[in-house]
Amino acid sequence: MRILTTDQAVLDHVAARREAIIGRTIDWANINSGSRNAAGLNAVLDALEAVARALPGAVVERIATQGSTTVADDGSVRTEAHADALKITARPEAPIQVVLTGHYDTVFPADSRFQTVTTRADGALNGPGVADMKGGISVLLAALEAFETHPDRHGVGWTVLLSPDEEIGSPASAPLLAELGARGHVGLTYEPALADGTLAGARKGSGNYHLIVTGKAAHAGRAFEEGRNAIAGAAMIAAALHGLNGQHEGVTVNVAKISGGGALNVVADNAVVRFNVRVPDKAAADWIDASVRAIAATPPFEGLTLDLHGGFTRPPKPMDAAQTALFEAVKEAGALLGQPIAWKPSGGVCEGNNLHAAGLPNIDTLGVRGGDIHSDQEFAWPDSFVERAQLSALILCKIASGEIDAAKLKSLRMETL
Repeated sequence: MRILTTDQAVLDHVAARREAIIGRTIDWANINSGSRNAAGLNAVLDALEAVARALPGAVVERIATQGSTTVADDGSVRTEAHADALKITARPEAPIQVVLTGHYDTVFPADSRFQTVTTRADGALNGPGVADMKGGISVLLAALEAFETHPDRHGVGWTVLLSPDEEIGSPASAPLLAELGARGHVGLTYEPALADGTLAGARKGSGNYHLIVTGKAAHAGRAFEEGRNAIAGAAMIAAALHGLNGQHEGVTVNVAKISGGGALNVVADNAVVRFNVRVPDKAAADWIDASVRAIAATPPFEGLTLDLHGGFTRPPKPMDAAQTALFEAVKEAGALLGQPIAWKPSGGVCEGNNLHAAGLPNIDTLGVRGGDIHSDQEFAWPDSFVERAQLSALILCKIASGEIDAAKLKSLRMETL
């Protein structure tokens, strides 16, 4: 693999747009788009759509997403609506199809005190979503803008999906990711890399559960024995869930929150136990799901009823043969650019888990170099915007030339699906 004259022209196209790639990231990050901030999400979607429509030959459409079920702190079950996804498509009839994904929501709610981008003394950008992942979306689009000038582009079709709900587990966009993953050959996803450029390799799977505990209210003084305390039951269930830790290698259970109850002189008749599980593989996922459901099937004492909601939102993403081969190809492309590419396993999850489960080999940390995401210290290094866009652009060039054999990678993945 080497950089050809036609490849270099693509790389130069990226470098010439450095200020625009960084500048639009700052503009987008200055618009709050917390996962449940409908107005902010729509404002960012408008901005993204305007840029997408400038891509030559691309078809741009807003895709309505499905509603999702949520459990409120009082135990009521509600349906939650979500913003549209943005789908951008070019050459869907081409023999090789690349799927590029990202999310335009952030973890910062509309009333967050962390709302604007600043530049730190060391030159890093500090702002909400600047790394996770409005910077990644800008890199994604820059790579495509440049690739569309390459003479071999016609053999490669691509689809971009920008979703509004990744930070809450992709409940609305999961079917869209599954559909794209099933028909694509290679996936590129733009979560941030680590500050030194290291990529995430194998990823654990993740499940989110909400267990509604219903008891019976009574006066805590006059008729305590007539009540059935849901909070006490929830605490006992939480202890049982925590006790699953250490029973199966690589599996963790985090009891995150117990809500419910009310006045101190009332026996609590409602509670909700919320917990997350992480697993290294499908066998572990099956074990923990069965264990959770067994606990949820038997109230800890008489008079309680239990109602379990949720489950796995992100299947495990192991380093199978397809993933290993793709990482090696990306490492070779990085070396041509003077970018050492390393990877390590991660307990975190993202859309790459969903794509892999649907049969798509993918690299899911092709975004900017940064760190401290999900905090008000979130940062991204400005030099990494061009650097990472050039890496993606070169990957696309090498897929087009066949030096990265996308069809073979897909075949390898299907062998282990």
